[in-house]
Amino acid sequence: MNVGNWLYKRSLVSPHRDAILYDDRALTYLRMNQRVNRLCHALSGMGLSKGDRAAVLSRNCPEFLEVYFACAKLGLIFVPMNFRMAPPEIAYQINDSSPGAVFFHAELESQIQGSERFLNTEPPAYVAWGGNRMQGARDYETVLEGERDHEPDVAEGGVTLDTDQMIMYTSGTTGTPKGALLSHRKCLFNTLNAQIYFDLCSRDTMLVALPLFHSGGLNIMAVPTLYSGGKVILKPQFDPHAFLDDVEMHGVTQAMLVPTMLNTILKEARPEKRDLSSLRSVLIGGEPVSGDIMNEARDRGLPVRQIFGQTETSIELWVPEDMAREKAGAVGVPVFHSEVRVVSESGETLKPGDIGEIVVKGPIQMTAYWNLPEETAETIRDGWLHTRDLGRMDEDGFIFAVDRMGDMYISGGENVYPAEVERVLMSHPKVFEAAIVGLPDDKWGMSGHAFVRPREGEAIAFDEIVSFLRERVAAYKIPNSMEIVDEFPKTGSGKIKKTELMKSR
Repeated sequence: MNVGNWLYKRSLVSPHRDAILYDDRALTYLRMNQRVNRLCHALSGMGLSKGDRAAVLSRNCPEFLEVYFACAKLGLIFVPMNFRMAPPEIAYQINDSSPGAVFFHAELESQIQGSERFLNTEPPAYVAWGGNRMQGARDYETVLEGERDHEPDVAEGGVTLDTDQMIMYTSGTTGTPKGALLSHRKCLFNTLNAQIYFDLCSRDTMLVALPLFHSGGLNIMAVPTLYSGGKVILKPQFDPHAFLDDVEMHGVTQAMLVPTMLNTILKEARPEKRDLSSLRSVLIGGEPVSGDIMNEARDRGLPVRQIFGQTETSIELWVPEDMAREKAGAVGVPVFHSEVRVVSESGETLKPGDIGEIVVKGPIQMTAYWNLPEETAETIRDGWLHTRDLGRMDEDGFIFAVDRMGDMYISGGENVYPAEVERVLMSHPKVFEAAIVGLPDDKWGMSGHAFVRPREGEAIAFDEIVSFLRERVAAYKIPNSMEIVDEFPKTGSGKIKKTELMKSR
């Protein structure tokens, strides 16, 4: 039950089928497995063994996935890192996870070098690909050339479902990122969930523009597609027009976007003018999207459906294809291999319509937060993982996400959930993005303050915002002030960092 062996078995079943397409490079399942095996022998030669860590800092590329599968085969713990991080942030994750090796793309060399002065642990071995490399770093291809491509020996006792497989750091929207420790069991059941939801098979082509360091790109898209024998088209970055080009050119059948990406396609490209008939499903994850925007996307040729989850669980909830329009705005029903409830503060299951915390139970849970036993005990209680996401369930069992627990504020005695108002505001024709926070108010206790990024070439006044919202939400939910911004600070998964917005005030 070794995740790395999935690649080996695919190399036997469909050796000459393309596994990855990246720019003008195609990598078959056989060739990819051979390269992964060579890397396994190289990692063993560096002295790494079961339980040790190996990290990657890179944009999407085949090498990223090669390191992932090599770690899985050997029982190493894979640590994907956000390539947008500054040197001190990189150093924090290296100090925290203590990897024996760090793999990186040469374009990120300065970030790696800059992180070294913040390290308080033994420097790892460095391996680089993509051209020039820093002094002391080994060349990735040279490392592979010196090794054999037969299957590696696995550590004594082997790699089981309960073996630790990955440390994936949370987005850190409210503070220091935490390392979610994920097992081979979790990966298997996440993969089975994704396979069921996408209805994946070997004839599928998955377009991966989400970063692989994020659960969406890696655990929901790339790995389940390779498990199913399909083709993964890797893109190092997202562009709305290139996304539509790739769908037409390669007959893409499956894709996933975060709301920012969907918003960009709808407001900057013209999907209705393209041949998107090959697309069976476009998942929207990361944050909930309003029903109006989801229906607009479907009307314009994008077969969108909502999913919902977090790093600690990957997918928790999904909207079935047959219900995509009827339940637009919902984040869905529980995934096949999991239980999900909406509970009160005392842990009691709430009746339909009541707002409470979304909790998750099952094999998709993380094992723990790396080196954080108190935070782990606070998050996983009586077998249930507490997400800190607020939601409500309707009479049909569909859950609607309301907001994060820490984002809610009370204005004049009424609970205000900023995400609810933000989703409405995003449907304004002049608004590209928006975020709302609660600020102290002498009269109401707290009142809303809106940060708004207008569409390119547009100007929007506060009176327009108020007038627009007054017809759509209760008066106490309407912000009392507004601020125009050019860009929003975001996490690697595209979520707006509200704490950073508050620091700038």
